[in-house]
Amino acid sequence: MRKLLLRLIINAVALYAATALVPDITVEGGWPVLLVVALIFGLANALIRPFLKLLTCPLLIVTLGLFTLVINAAMLLLTSWLAGLLRVEFYVADFMAAFWGGLIISVVSFVLSLVLIDEDGKKRARH
Repeated sequence: MRKLLLRLIINAVALYAATALVPDITVEGGWPVLLVVALIFGLANALIRPFLKLLTCPLLIVTLGLFTLVINAAMLLLTSWLAGLLRVEFYVADFMAAFWGGLIISVVSFVLSLVLIDEDGKKRARH
């Protein structure tokens, strides 16, 4: 449970970074809305992303994994669409905004995961 909560917070911070750095990605409502969007984003990534990666496996191999950036953009666009259905104020204007936002989310999420989570999923102790 603790790992899921930490992952949710990491996703929310990464989404905040994307909204701060990419002008065409907007969120209205502050951190409570970002936490809801992070939950939607996490569920979309957990349920749909593996299926997309399986379908695009040949493209992932040919592009040496760079097609993952397109999948990340698709997941961000899907999150925006689902948020709209749920009347959550999160918008991604177009594919290019989703592409750059997905790249930022990936980098921020990766760095925060390195800092905050051990291989066992435990929070790192500060010495």
